[in-house]
Amino acid sequence: MNTLKRIGFVSLGCPKALVDSEHILTRLRAEGYQTAATYDDADLVIINTCGFIDAAVEESLETISEALAENGKVIVTGCLGAKRDDAGQGFIRQVMPDVLEITGPDALEEVMQAVHKHLPRPHEPFIDLVPPQGIKLTPRHYAYLKISEGCNHSCTFCIIPSLRGRLVTRSVGDVLSEAERLFNAGVKELLLVSQDTGAYGVDMKYRTGFWEGRPVKTHVTQLAESLGKLARRYDAWIRLHYVYPYPHVDHLVSLMQDGLILPYLDVPLQHAHPDVLRRMKRPASGEKHLERMMAWRDMCPDITIRSTFITGFPGETDAEFDYLMDFLKVARIDRLGCFPYSPVEGAAANYLADPVPEAIREERRAQLMIMQEEISREKLQEKIGKTLRILTDEPVRGGAIGRSFADAPEIDGVVYVKKPKGMRRKLKAGEFVSVRITDADAHDMWGEMVP
Repeated sequence: MNTLKRIGFVSLGCPKALVDSEHILTRLRAEGYQTAATYDDADLVIINTCGFIDAAVEESLETISEALAENGKVIVTGCLGAKRDDAGQGFIRQVMPDVLEITGPDALEEVMQAVHKHLPRPHEPFIDLVPPQGIKLTPRHYAYLKISEGCNHSCTFCIIPSLRGRLVTRSVGDVLSEAERLFNAGVKELLLVSQDTGAYGVDMKYRTGFWEGRPVKTHVTQLAESLGKLARRYDAWIRLHYVYPYPHVDHLVSLMQDGLILPYLDVPLQHAHPDVLRRMKRPASGEKHLERMMAWRDMCPDITIRSTFITGFPGETDAEFDYLMDFLKVARIDRLGCFPYSPVEGAAANYLADPVPEAIREERRAQLMIMQEEISREKLQEKIGKTLRILTDEPVRGGAIGRSFADAPEIDGVVYVKKPKGMRRKLKAGEFVSVRITDADAHDMWGEMVP
């Protein structure tokens, strides 16, 4: 008799949600559950949802509906599971009453309780069934490391605090221990993620923790320094995401210049005009942001700055949009993502005056990205002739596809690497190679491997 118990798993949303999914899958594997490739093969389906913008909500609901139709036994977790209406009623329960159980994000124990209720564990846990680094949903050579959960900001366009709660920091010892396990498992690039990476430790009042018998303050700069020193032992990269432009970011840039962490800073600015930022409830102004970026570039000339912006935020005038465009012409941000404003149910911005028509939101985004594409093209052209260290992601005929320090996986560009003549061995994913850049467009680069 086949006693295997199989669970189908669908993970939607951002890297923070991906980390939650990895934790759930790790526990499932430890308890002897198997993963199913199709709904038909599954005894139960878990769906980790996203509920940040309308498109993500729609995708989550479509996935839940499909799983219910194909399988019938569905547990829902993630941000959409935490969504409530004005009366405090659960959103998913109202629209999908046949779902077995619903939890919010970062709810490992609640998810496992739901699994045990509807599909009792096959046996007692055997930890040796799980690799030391846990179950990962990324390629073997890079991994996301979530250092905190939740956010203390109250941005008017965002509902993350209502879905994931206020900031809760992981202990510095736990973070460093997980990083070491990942490095030992072969990870060559560790990407730090959270809702607000720069605020790491605020809720703990930066109390002192311990790692390898040494005191380490629960603060992002000391964490980054310790991670950088640990990464050096394994010849690996540390990359930071979602860093607000706090004053102490200057110390992180110093670590970048010293080579401890990658000179790559993901700073979600969202806009530049002070009145728009005020309506968004975002800190500082375009002038202050520009001053900070110029200072970072003085401190670390090789730094790559990535950011995201919103066009057509409620009340955005032609003059405010022109201000943003002028800011970007001067700032010359290396990597930039732009989104037309999308109303999110429950967000305070929905009640602001003078909403911008959708067509204008889209038109402004297109205009901004056309300008940014030219900036990106010029910046990448400047790298032609330089030799860069490239982390290979995928071997291909005659070489590999990889990334430089300036390229985060899936959101930035890639480098197409050509092997030197006479080199017979295949390049492997997760291998560092030196590459002389020979060509570039607005997004990607091409180069030849230097033996």
